[in-house]
Amino acid sequence: MKCPRCESTSYRKNGRRNDKQNYLCKNCGKQFLESAFPHSLESDLLANSNGHSQVFMTEATEPSLVKNLLEEKVTEQNLGSFSFKLTEELLQTILSSDWLQSAVFSQLIQKFQQQTEIKHPLQTGISLLLLDAENLKLDVNSELFLANVCKYPLQVKIAFANWRNPSIGKQDIELYNRGYQLVHVPGGKDSADAKMIAFGACVLRSYPTVKEILVCSSDGILIHLCNELQNQGLIVYWVRRKAQDLHIENLNTGKLTHYSLPLATEVPSLEKVVDTIQDLIKTEQESINVRLNSLVTVATLFQEKCDIDFKNNPNKPENEKIIPVLDNTFTQCTPEAKKGSFAKVSNKEALDKLLLKIIQDIQKKSPKAKLCLPKLGSELQKITGESPNSIIKKLKLGSSFLKYLESSPTFTLKRSGKEYEVTALLCK
Repeated sequence: MKCPRCESTSYRKNGRRNDKQNYLCKNCGKQFLESAFPHSLESDLLANSNGHSQVFMTEATEPSLVKNLLEEKVTEQNLGSFSFKLTEELLQTILSSDWLQSAVFSQLIQKFQQQTEIKHPLQTGISLLLLDAENLKLDVNSELFLANVCKYPLQVKIAFANWRNPSIGKQDIELYNRGYQLVHVPGGKDSADAKMIAFGACVLRSYPTVKEILVCSSDGILIHLCNELQNQGLIVYWVRRKAQDLHIENLNTGKLTHYSLPLATEVPSLEKVVDTIQDLIKTEQESINVRLNSLVTVATLFQEKCDIDFKNNPNKPENEKIIPVLDNTFTQCTPEAKKGSFAKVSNKEALDKLLLKIIQDIQKKSPKAKLCLPKLGSELQKITGESPNSIIKKLKLGSSFLKYLESSPTFTLKRSGKEYEVTALLCK
């Protein structure tokens, strides 16, 4: 609103006249009344005077203003054409490539995405737990296990009991601290069960996003509640206690899961137990094989040391010489027995032929068994009465049995853990 004389906007209130607010212009001292029209309409009327006559709001009456409005032809058609042009310009600006690539447009898209992310959790399903506290007690570990069984997050937990019952003890305080809603029922037989059934039958009214329900009670009457919840399209888990275990049964699929309360862990199925036992047996067998191979290696080294000691002490009777045999025991061997019962290896061809025969015999007995280097050496020593390294050095075929097999085109060595697996090219 402006002063009708000097069009100043600096004025103050100056009493009332004819139930209308009177104003005093601070610039020219003109007194005028409150305008009968909004400021925008007043400006339009003064602007549309075309400069021919100045209309003062204090001197204009309502009929004259309406008459002047009609004379100046302020029509709705002009306003409509202006709105159309404004809309057209806005659409051209919004749909332009510069606008779509601008930072303002990116911020607008981010705001829409944030609103969508806020709405998404509201549409996500939840799990709900109903507990008969008079019939079943759940500790923290059991509750966490039940939460892991569910596909949806466990967000609502409700416990039913007569909390005045002395047998409950301080269970109400514990459950309340763990986020449970406590529902009190009067004393009486099956009061908690009846309240659970009444509440659970209409649970979707209070919690429309619930998808899974855990019914925790061993009372058989709650099968009626479970059936009703299934009919409403919910996934129902019936949690019951048997001895020291919790039985969690998915009534929709029939899957049964066991949880040990003393051990605070899931009880595996028979198939898992069998698989675990088989893995343990396999691991133990591999461990035994490694130990046996180590023992054979020690026996071979001991035999080599015995040969060295005998050479260094030629006065020592040969019939007191100790050699190891394959069954990991030690026995006395006389020179006559050694000469009569052991095979002689005179050259490289005889050695390769003997090794091939040993490999073939072992493969016939155990086709799937792997032949390691210590095993082959012990078999060779059992036949010849000499350690493999001694034979190699005596025939001047290398520095050790391992080096000889690596350089031989007849045999191949493959690394298997800490041992070498020996195969013959002719035996493949």
